Amino acid sequence: MGTPELISPRSPRVVAARRLAKRAFRGKERRFLAEGPQAVREAVAHRGPDGAPTLLELFTTTEAAARYADIVDAARATGARVHHASDEVIADLSQTVTPQGLIGVCRFLDSPFADILAARPRLVAVLAHVRDPGNAGTVLRCADAAGADAVVLTDASVDLYNPKSVRASVGSLFHLPVAVGVPVQQAVTGLKDAGARVLAADGAGHDDLDAELDAGSMGGPTAWIFGNEAWGLPEETRALADAVVRVPIHGKAESLNLATAAAVCLYASARAQRAAGGCRSVTST
Repeated sequence: MGTPELISPRSPRVVAARRLAKRAFRGKERRFLAEGPQAVREAVAHRGPDGAPTLLELFTTTEAAARYADIVDAARATGARVHHASDEVIADLSQTVTPQGLIGVCRFLDSPFADILAARPRLVAVLAHVRDPGNAGTVLRCADAAGADAVVLTDASVDLYNPKSVRASVGSLFHLPVAVGVPVQQAVTGLKDAGARVLAADGAGHDDLDAELDAGSMGGPTAWIFGNEAWGLPEETRALADAVVRVPIHGKAESLNLATAAAVCLYASARAQRAAGGCRSVTST
């Protein structure tokens, strides 16, 4: 494919893309970086509500362009500008130790919270006070895998478009509606008004997840609130929920990390909602 056309990290296009590693510039430009073949493939397939392509530009090494020719061709077909870049340029833009040679510049794709409510979602993950971008992206991935209808990040949570969040979502960011910057009280009130039962996940919760499953109370529309990695949910947030639920620890582990607890809770709801005659806990006899 010839000599890479963007040979210097000082190229204006590279400089503009590199600035998107900073939250202030992402917010100003309403653009973010998606790195790696899986994220770029999903970005290529994604369209905004207006039908416009989400992927705007693609930086690729010569080797990656050959290895992932289908992705590069699909990107061109959407109208994205494809730049054949040097390894130095990709390393300059990358947030990983071993870049895979593909980095896309994408439009913001978050959804208005009102649109999520209007769709009357059955399963929602609310990230309240979640500060670790890797955890945020992983919970989003869990929500996607469990078949959730939406994810909501409150105004006290990490930036959805942080490169670590995008990478940890492994493409799930492009699969389901995500609202950002919603005050937690507004999120809870709105979801309740939309018909969802709001459950706060907390290791010190009064209610037990197994007991909730055995009681058959989890088959309806549900929104789960997940809190900070270190100190959980503040009391004022727990007070907003219909119930505060703990994941039972049957062994000797002190606790579960945020992403694992979120996966357990979301899959419990997904199972209960899909069960024809309600859901019985796997620990029941």
